[in-house]
Amino acid sequence: MRLFLSLITLLSIQLFADDISTCKSCHPTIYNEFQQSFHKKSSINEDKVHKAIWDKHPAKAKGKYKCAKCHTPNNTVHEGMTCISCHTITDVKSHPKSNENVYEKKPKTFYSAEKGMEGKKIVYQEKSSWFGIVKETTGSPYHDIDYRNENYYTGKICMGCHSHKQNGKGFNVCEIDMSGAESKESNCITCHMPKIAGSATTIRESKTHAFHGFAGVRNAPERLSKYVDIGYKKLENGFEISVTNNSPHPLLTHPLRVVKLKTTLKRDGKVQELKTHTFVKVIGTEEKPSMPWLATQIVKDNMLKAKESRVIPFDTKLQAGDEIEVVLGYHIVNPKVAPKLGLESEKELTKFTTLKSSYFQVK
Repeated sequence: MRLFLSLITLLSIQLFADDISTCKSCHPTIYNEFQQSFHKKSSINEDKVHKAIWDKHPAKAKGKYKCAKCHTPNNTVHEGMTCISCHTITDVKSHPKSNENVYEKKPKTFYSAEKGMEGKKIVYQEKSSWFGIVKETTGSPYHDIDYRNENYYTGKICMGCHSHKQNGKGFNVCEIDMSGAESKESNCITCHMPKIAGSATTIRESKTHAFHGFAGVRNAPERLSKYVDIGYKKLENGFEISVTNNSPHPLLTHPLRVVKLKTTLKRDGKVQELKTHTFVKVIGTEEKPSMPWLATQIVKDNMLKAKESRVIPFDTKLQAGDEIEVVLGYHIVNPKVAPKLGLESEKELTKFTTLKSSYFQVK
């Protein structure tokens, strides 16, 4: 009987290595969330933006896919990030062009973070009593779980892929300051993987788990709205709207994104759309926008910076009873750039998505 169970366990481990759907048996909630995430959809087969850029990249004609270490780290262009991709990172090495993930080489060894479990490693064990009649198990038969890696508590493990990317001309096409991955209280993981209701595993019940849909512009943006504040101040001959970015990085970091602040005034039953304010970071060369691999400079950057509060003035004089609605949202792909990538007909990518809205009554 014991030999039979050992064979089943070995078979399960092999299946786990080849197919992450094995994770679903013990982590059904997390598995279903992950299926909707853009970590899972990071390959050129599922991410239309990534594919559109790759199709135009000169490296494609040479058959050199240089994005694999982050977009398809499991050595296949057909599969994006997996559970294994993140949970086997042991450290992150800093490099000028892009950082490097260092992976665990021991089989069955996974890393994670959990409050109260710091400094512990859980290994699968079977204990028998009453001559084998009563059996107790601890841990998972599929993998060990190590809670001792500090990088999973500070968010440093995210910085192997999300820190920066330098093109062949020595220009950083995107970058995020490492300061956001230093604190255990507030970091990449606490913001983009907030604790929500539901058990992390069926083996050991818990009230909450870390959200594995990875909140961002591509999935569950509403979970990030609390990191933006919108304020209003009435002036003698107009008013001001303030927008505060409480995150430790620019409001949006990808150079294809564009943020818009839309403000409307309702008076006597009539609605007036006021000037739309746009926040964007444009990279390019010779003072003109260009594809990322050609860029050598920042052409324009008025994106909300980390911890920045921006005040937008309006010269419309208000009256008592006026109603003001403010909507802060974004386009995943800048509508001006979409045609150059062949994405103009992709409504999900070019539509305006609300991040946060506020309503003010004028007294």
